[in-house]
Amino acid sequence: MKLVILESGAKAKTIKKYLGKGWIVDACNGHVQDLPVNNKAMWAYKDGELPNPPWSWTDEKAERKLLSMMNKASKSSVNEIFIATDPDREGEFIAWRLKEILSDFDSIQRISFNEITKDAVMSAISEPRNIDMDLVNAAIVRRLIDRLVGWRCSKFCKSWKLKSMGRVQTPTLGFIVEKEVERDNHVPKEYHSVSVPSNGIEMKVRFHESDDQDAWFDDDGKHYPNRTSDTKFAEKTVGAINSANKLLLIEAKEGTIKRKPKPPFTTDTMLQTANSILGWSISKTSGVASSLYNSGHITYIRTDSTRTNKKARESIRSHISGKLGKEYLGLGIGESGKKKSNVQDAHEAIRPSEPTIESAGKDVDEKKLYQLIWSRFAASQMSDSVRERRNLKFSCDGVKVPITGTASWRTHDGWENVFSWSIGKVQSKPPEVGFTIGESWIIDSKAEMTIDYTKPPRRYTESSIIQEMKRSEIGRPSTYVSMVKNLEQKKYIEKQGSSLVPTQNGKTLWLEVAPHYNQPVGKLFSAEFTAIMEADLDSIEDGLSEAHSKWTEFEQLFRKIHLLALEKRKEKPTVKQIEYLQRILANMSKDEASGILQDRALAELSGEDVKKILDEISEESKTNIAPSEKQIALIIRVADRLGLELDDILREMGLTDVSDLTGGKDGSASELIDKLLNLDRNSPATERQVSAIISMIEKLEMPIEQALEAVRTESIETITKSDASILIGNLKKTINSKRRSKK
Repeated sequence: MKLVILESGAKAKTIKKYLGKGWIVDACNGHVQDLPVNNKAMWAYKDGELPNPPWSWTDEKAERKLLSMMNKASKSSVNEIFIATDPDREGEFIAWRLKEILSDFDSIQRISFNEITKDAVMSAISEPRNIDMDLVNAAIVRRLIDRLVGWRCSKFCKSWKLKSMGRVQTPTLGFIVEKEVERDNHVPKEYHSVSVPSNGIEMKVRFHESDDQDAWFDDDGKHYPNRTSDTKFAEKTVGAINSANKLLLIEAKEGTIKRKPKPPFTTDTMLQTANSILGWSISKTSGVASSLYNSGHITYIRTDSTRTNKKARESIRSHISGKLGKEYLGLGIGESGKKKSNVQDAHEAIRPSEPTIESAGKDVDEKKLYQLIWSRFAASQMSDSVRERRNLKFSCDGVKVPITGTASWRTHDGWENVFSWSIGKVQSKPPEVGFTIGESWIIDSKAEMTIDYTKPPRRYTESSIIQEMKRSEIGRPSTYVSMVKNLEQKKYIEKQGSSLVPTQNGKTLWLEVAPHYNQPVGKLFSAEFTAIMEADLDSIEDGLSEAHSKWTEFEQLFRKIHLLALEKRKEKPTVKQIEYLQRILANMSKDEASGILQDRALAELSGEDVKKILDEISEESKTNIAPSEKQIALIIRVADRLGLELDDILREMGLTDVSDLTGGKDGSASELIDKLLNLDRNSPATERQVSAIISMIEKLEMPIEQALEAVRTESIETITKSDASILIGNLKKTINSKRRSKK
């Protein structure tokens, strides 16, 4: 028997059908081992080597799944294992960990395919390869860097009561916050424009040339000839046009417009186009695309490449020629194998696995996305669409400035033919009135003057933030969807319709916290710095750089930046320090507070000033500090859990109300919390704990008395919560140890 291990179980059924008897197809369901979650961000390493962290199971499910798979393989006399995880950096890392874990088996080989078709799968099986350690090392360095930045910087930002910071997440948030700052600073500027409808074409009055004294420019210095700030001029122009009721054609410049098709989809262009054409969120598109890939309908969906293979291009070209005629074939794009500096180009563009099939998918959404992907690939091999165009200029009695417009009509649909389902109706004939100079064009309806104001820049949407990440070279196909989702989950942004709006926490993180890491030696959270890091990871993947040297270089630079950030933080007090000081001052008289602050406002104090004040107060015990909201909430929660009356507990302490408690480490609130938690630990174990203990003891076939000896408890009925927790931990370790020994 032979075993194929996939990353996702969704494609297993399709692949099993191709392989037939003698094969077991199973899935590891993503990462099985990774960096330990509850571990420091640094690991010792020698010069010329990468750190060798203790790779641990991602969770109990992953461990159980793999042990079960190994047991099944052993019982089925499997003599060959093929690891077929996804063909990217993360997939290679998973394959490497699987090979290490499965090392007891005689033959373990790595295979990969870009599409789930019979030809692709069988070809991969017949040409197995070794684990690509350049890809693996790039994944390891990425993990080490992300953990180092995430661990240290997230701890740093907790002083502002914020959750986390991330290597790519924070600069992505920066784009959204900076856009909001632009909007806040925007001052609306009034303007007038005049539109004149004639023969189905919307003409515009051209008020000012760029060298006119009254020429209209926006805040970015862009000239708009069809806008004016002169209200009287605009009103007089409208009156004259409506009085004349006709325009005189004085110029008609001929031209032809050719619209070229776009290349096949990359991950980012697929997400953006599905958003604009289908109105889908990026997470929905990603999910539907994964389903199409797993079912074998489309090629791999995480790619920055626009290349496609020759066989697929020949297939779609033959299909187009037979259906529409040779005149619909173009030169074809997506053929170049040349790699750009900032893309992961390991596999080809997203395209249909079988190009001649125009419709596929099990439901409406899959059919819609497949149609979009098929149309884009087909279009990439088709001819340009062609339009005739006339740039028109008119005069009008009583109007001193020209009136301009453009007439266009399509003469060849070309690639737009396969997008007719989304493009809609297109003008295909010229205006009947013609383009003879001196011809009169009757106005369809009255000319109108519009009074409007410049708008603030548009907020980012899911689609446009991906474009920005791609443009700035900080994004990769595997991160586009997760970045936006993470920022939402951390409450740094929220959606208003389709717009991404930063929350107050998001603004604080970018405008107050992130600048601490923008140091002369390196601006850690700038887009430019992040792009360089991404390029370094790509160079490791391509075998152009040594992984250990890039890691050492970053680790040493980060250490300098982080130490400088810690020094910079001392310049201003943190949110926690200010809140703590405010609680202290609230219990003081006005004169006492003024004396401590030396008649300074809180905003005038540096971080060192506040630290010094807090240290002095602590030493001299000048005041009773009010307990924090967190302390009060914990007291109430534990008291309720124990079924105790809070008033009775306070009376025992000689207090009448919660407000009489004092805060700080040595305050009465802290004393009460210790007392309540101790009572809670020594209270009887919960039903859930008892049930878990009994279940594990039965699984181990262990006498209950023997298990209870570990916590010196005679009966399961008298075991405390604290002892139950210890016992559950011990039993779990025993169970896991037995599993490993079986392996």
